[in-house]
Amino acid sequence: MIPSSSSSVSWLQRFLVAAWFLGCGCLQGLSAASTVKVNISRVEDAVNFHIYYGQTFKVIKNAIDTRSYLLIQDNSRMASRTKYCTSRIKSFIIPLSNYSVDAELFPVSFFEVSINRFSGIRVKPSWCFRDLKRVQIMISILEGLLDVQLLGLLGSLKGITADSVASPCVLKLCEGGGAEMINKSNPQQFQQFSANFISNTDLAQACNFASFAPTSESLPLQRAEWIKYLGVYANLEYKANQVYNAVKENYLCLARVAASKASSVKPTVAWMEYNDNIWSFTTETLKMKYVEDAGGENVDESIGKITYNTSNPDDLEQLHAILCTVDVVIDGTNTSDPTGYTMSTFVENVGVADTSCFAFLANQSLWRYDKRLQNASNTLDWFDGAVSQPQLVLADLTEALFPTGNYTTTYFRNLAKEESVVNITADMCDRDTSTALEPTIIPCS
Repeated sequence: MIPSSSSSVSWLQRFLVAAWFLGCGCLQGLSAASTVKVNISRVEDAVNFHIYYGQTFKVIKNAIDTRSYLLIQDNSRMASRTKYCTSRIKSFIIPLSNYSVDAELFPVSFFEVSINRFSGIRVKPSWCFRDLKRVQIMISILEGLLDVQLLGLLGSLKGITADSVASPCVLKLCEGGGAEMINKSNPQQFQQFSANFISNTDLAQACNFASFAPTSESLPLQRAEWIKYLGVYANLEYKANQVYNAVKENYLCLARVAASKASSVKPTVAWMEYNDNIWSFTTETLKMKYVEDAGGENVDESIGKITYNTSNPDDLEQLHAILCTVDVVIDGTNTSDPTGYTMSTFVENVGVADTSCFAFLANQSLWRYDKRLQNASNTLDWFDGAVSQPQLVLADLTEALFPTGNYTTTYFRNLAKEESVVNITADMCDRDTSTALEPTIIPCS
């Protein structure tokens, strides 16, 4: 049947009108609990947390601290009646009005990612319109308000235990007094916050402590998906989904491009570190996955020994022999002076006088992941921004394995080319701290 020309409402308008009436309670006899759940997140890749939804609450099950977090909507009857604080379950009222973080190896970059949130007006049941024209006008206003506020969760950060972070905008927030410095040894100071996010679950926890542990995951995308964990606390699942989907799509695209670049003989990568006269090749799943996704082959798949003592002549000879077979070296040695760590430092630690057989040096492919750091505290952005945006790490490694010369790496610096570190300061924050950070999407085709 052809619609009558007298009908002035499209199917989309009808849908929006119906949604409006449902939202304002105009349909009599409809239970207040019968809500349409469109703002939800489903965990796809991460393994250490799960999300479940009720009508007026959410539950996060955290496999790291084995707790369940009951998140209760602030406008529900349950909010004023329910409070849990046990070894098994904790409750929070959401969206959080403010929060604090324990800055120790804490990836604060997750809190900066862009969030769209509508918070303009509250709908009252008395605003039910039987006049279709007035309803259409109101819908137009609502649609406009949905786009006018671009918020980041960083604006709600009101407390932090230290300024040892690798985020320029968090440093700016701290220097400007937007976030109070909290003494970890005084638990009473945390009571003023709706939640205090921590990464070290071995610490004693107050009722408002919530563990946030993306680095507990083994794979890059698993870590990045913890953006959804935070989105749940702010009722911002829809945007968290958008951010993660964009990061994941970009990462997978870059991996496909890298795979197409890899020939039958992939570049061999030695990801290694030095400590107390011992060189060790990495067995960390995360790092090995990055190498594989960048189109390379990990050296430890072809050798039977992982550690080599430079004080032992036989070990040292074997180490030199292995290094003569690799194409790329990533030196992950921990140092108190990243700025002073150069190619000479690496050569000295390897204990070799003649480097002529080292193809990775001849081809200028000796790397470290300490390019971005806050000098004052030696805090590497590798443990912060690289966790929330793994696509940038993959793009860096792809450039290391298949150099083009027209890509500037974010986290990796080339010691063989004498690249220096980038000192992160508050002056590098080029936006208001209440404005959100957009994830960086690398061109990929």
